[in-house]
Amino acid sequence: MKGSTAQPRAGEPLGVYFHWPFCKSKCPYCDFNSHVRDGVSHERWRNALLAELEHAAREAAGRRVETIFFGGGTPSLMEPATVAALIARVKSLWDTDPDVEITLEANPTSVEAGRFAALAQAGVNRLSLGIQALDAAALRFLGRGHSVDEALAALELARRHFGRYSFDLIYARPGQTPESWAAELDRAIALAGEHLSLYQLTIERGTRFFVDRARGAIVLPDEDDAATMFEQTQARMAAAGLRAYEISNHARPGAACRHNLIYWRYQDYVGIGPGAHGRFADDAGPPVKRATRRTSGPEAWIEAVESSGHGTAETASIAGRDLVEEALMMGLRLADGIDRSRFASVTGCDPVATLGEARLAPLIAAGLLEIDATHLRATPAGRQRLNAVLERLIA
Repeated sequence: MKGSTAQPRAGEPLGVYFHWPFCKSKCPYCDFNSHVRDGVSHERWRNALLAELEHAAREAAGRRVETIFFGGGTPSLMEPATVAALIARVKSLWDTDPDVEITLEANPTSVEAGRFAALAQAGVNRLSLGIQALDAAALRFLGRGHSVDEALAALELARRHFGRYSFDLIYARPGQTPESWAAELDRAIALAGEHLSLYQLTIERGTRFFVDRARGAIVLPDEDDAATMFEQTQARMAAAGLRAYEISNHARPGAACRHNLIYWRYQDYVGIGPGAHGRFADDAGPPVKRATRRTSGPEAWIEAVESSGHGTAETASIAGRDLVEEALMMGLRLADGIDRSRFASVTGCDPVATLGEARLAPLIAAGLLEIDATHLRATPAGRQRLNAVLERLIA
């Protein structure tokens, strides 16, 4: 591309991520870069996102875009015209896979579900619904703005308008038992299409739940019950044909989220919008990735874009040990694990040889890791305890 700051890497896959930072309300468990505002100038935001997209295309020239993802925040609050304009500009700036996966995250309120037809017409072909619970009391606890009936209606609209759709649930909630989760999970399986994302509730610093737990207002299920819920999730989903291809993500064969696979396989992606991150190789020399981070605050980001064409807050090079560690942390989340040849092409080294027998052997003996000629992977028990496994590997 004219004016490119990167060496072309023709045909290499690329994911494009757009961050829409606005929500109607802030959920008490959420530590994402999301903000509540009384009003948003959609035309101003459309122009700013398009401008930073042009900048990102110069950063990562010569790729082939395989996925586009609209995350947030609540991107279903975006005007469909903005979504359409961004998709069209991606296709004009890069070579794009004819079967490009275009995902948009949505809340299942009736107002946002009313936009599904327009979003499909704009080019979105995969919808990810943040349902989070199929229980009215749990929805109130989680601060969600929709009812169970609205969630079910949104799912029906998603089936009607999108060839692919998924929804999220959060489990291991206060007061939840393995028995009650099993019943809710069975209902979710009956409603599922090709994909489900099932997350254990974690309490993150900076959230309202963090404060509530500190003062004793929230008590999570004990470790044994949480482990039982995780194990029954894996068993029930596998029996239903929705294999766990990642710790929290389950899909029918061929239906994994291709955009998220780009992250976990440590392939290249660019991030556009407040707080968005990017990782992409940008030269033909020793293995290195450029890491970019955009300014987080919505107002600061848009002012930076309007003054300089992008809102980049930080750019760094990731190489050597840091490159290996990032690739390990992402790849071991996958049920298939790390493809050793792909890992070598990204980092310049084989993961097994680099980690060495002294680190690997105890984890293999404990049944947490396994190795064959093509892959290094965490076993199901290892994925359940992945943080501890990684601490041993990258200490």
